[in-house]
Amino acid sequence: MRRHSFHTVKQTPRLYKTISSSTILESSLNSSESRPIPTAKLPIGNPRQFSSSQSPGSSRDSIMWSEEGDSEEALSTPPSEFQDQLEEMEYTHDKVPLKDAQQHSPDIAPGKKRRRASTNLIATTSEDLQRILGDGTSGTKFLQKFCCGGGCCKIQKIPDEAVNPNYRPLVVPQSDAFKYLALNLTGLTLDTPLTDTVELPPTTVSLEQPDSNVKASFKTKVDVHPPQFVQPHPPYDVFSAPVFGARELTKPGAEKRTYHFDLDITDYPEEGGVDFKVGGAIGICPPNDPEAVDDVFNMLGVPKFLRDKPILLKTGGGRWPTIWGEETARELTTTRRELLTWCSDISSTPPTKPLLRLLAEHATAENERKILSFLASAQGQAAFCDLRTGPFITINQLLHAFPSSKPPLESLLCLMPQLMPRFYSLSNDPFESSAREGIAGRKLIEMAVTIHETPSWDGSKRTGVGSGFMERIAKRFIAANNDAHDQESCMRKEALDIRVPMFRGLMANPLSKEFASDGPMMLIGAGVGMAPFRGFILNRLRNANCANKIWLVQGVRDSLLDEIYAGELGDHEKDIKKVVQSRAKPPPVQEEEQGVLEESETSPGEGAKIIDERKAQQAAKYVQDEVRLQADIVWFVINAIDGRIFVCGSSKGMGEGVEEALVDVAMEKGNLNRDEAKEFWEGKKSGGQYIAETW
Repeated sequence: MRRHSFHTVKQTPRLYKTISSSTILESSLNSSESRPIPTAKLPIGNPRQFSSSQSPGSSRDSIMWSEEGDSEEALSTPPSEFQDQLEEMEYTHDKVPLKDAQQHSPDIAPGKKRRRASTNLIATTSEDLQRILGDGTSGTKFLQKFCCGGGCCKIQKIPDEAVNPNYRPLVVPQSDAFKYLALNLTGLTLDTPLTDTVELPPTTVSLEQPDSNVKASFKTKVDVHPPQFVQPHPPYDVFSAPVFGARELTKPGAEKRTYHFDLDITDYPEEGGVDFKVGGAIGICPPNDPEAVDDVFNMLGVPKFLRDKPILLKTGGGRWPTIWGEETARELTTTRRELLTWCSDISSTPPTKPLLRLLAEHATAENERKILSFLASAQGQAAFCDLRTGPFITINQLLHAFPSSKPPLESLLCLMPQLMPRFYSLSNDPFESSAREGIAGRKLIEMAVTIHETPSWDGSKRTGVGSGFMERIAKRFIAANNDAHDQESCMRKEALDIRVPMFRGLMANPLSKEFASDGPMMLIGAGVGMAPFRGFILNRLRNANCANKIWLVQGVRDSLLDEIYAGELGDHEKDIKKVVQSRAKPPPVQEEEQGVLEESETSPGEGAKIIDERKAQQAAKYVQDEVRLQADIVWFVINAIDGRIFVCGSSKGMGEGVEEALVDVAMEKGNLNRDEAKEFWEGKKSGGQYIAETW
């Protein structure tokens, strides 16, 4: 075996020079006369640098300043829409003729034009700088990407005269739910005047007692199936698909959990001759978490005996609660639990000003009512933007943060958005599943679901509505399957009937529409984005001539933990698949007296291969890196007859990175410049050869 000792690498420290914003202004305002900028200092405070977690409160805060910079680099302002507006401003100051300028500036050679100072693009007079930076009282005209886009131009600062020593101070709630909102309430008191507060929204929904005959015959399956009037695929009803199988694809320790599902669609009704297709997507109608629903009822003070009692729902118009029904007034028999479970989204969308105004109207605590009114006013616009662009805020959290507010359920239902279905790509060929052993005569579709978790205000982890529902289904099925091995449990329990409300969904989406049974094909996916490619590969490998026409690039964090469908792609899997790991952990390093073992010639049972951690980090790559390494294959596939490149995965990071990598490949292999390369891929996309399905 080879032995290597450690080496010390000498690094030259990089020097940085700190430049304060006051120094920049002072040096700009006291420059030589050859630079046409003001010479008088302005009464402007140092600009503040705001973080991405808090939106600026005025136009001056919208300009980001850097207090550190390389000694060899000039200070620059980040490009933005605001910068573009400044460059388009017209100035009316007197310009100095070139000849006179040369007399005052001997450093300019005769016959050469003076290079215009970049300062001219921003200001040439004290009034210009004052107009640009503002005096701290002007309204915000532009906010960068941290703004929610919900009326930032209407922000108004709390006036100084409103800070009255006789005003009563505001006592801020101390609950965990309120602290998690991280609201900036500086200057707000119980007596602070507020303007432009949104009007109280009208209540367009009523809950009444139904007819006695209707009440007696009403039945509900709120625990397993949505009410019949919920039709995401009209005129067809939601189908209750039995769960034929469920298993976890990832290993313990994976950053995200992924589950596989087999759904039985043997009895799915015919819909105009349209069938399930490889690469298609089905729609799942998930309910809200039952615990979250009961929590909303508890916070609103709805008695338990009323929650499941039949009611007559009357709406003034619109599509709610039918999802995609006709926009019209309705009278439906239902229950409060059905409406809150299947029809109203209580956790996926940020709060709106009308919702906050409703909570303020019904808050009995004066401090809570003031804070809610502030968020719905012009003075609270910056705090409202921070609230919408920060961590997800649920209806439950708002009710816990302001517990004195208990609006009527019908008023709350008017302002909560419709709970929409979630779409999941098929991970199999529906026609191939019928040939599986032991399921003769049945028709199955398969899919994979990744569980997304975010921190919650109560310290727990919050999942998405759809992924959380599917994980609960998977855990129930896995637990029941484990109990099936216990004979006593089988005799004690009834047959478990677990179902998923679904509909056919999208069978004309880009993945299924552009799938072809012949021609070379390159599949690029990360995480659960690889799932639809499994159906592609199993379909294509039925033809032996297609084995050498498929290339799969699969991105994972660590193949030992979260590589999905490993070993399930047929006999040619090793020949067609390349796995790229972005966060693979290096094996433990064994130290000896003479150094570190880099390569081990010991037998397999005596220890793993040992490598340097820095080399392990270099070996960890992303999908877009592999695309560049496989430039020859990429260029061959996209230029071949019927050649297609499919990309599936998250648009953040992976989708954008792969697109840039494809542009680089076109520049390298096609001798194109960047604009030509982008135009090349746009042409392939419109021609159906480059298909990207990202979310």
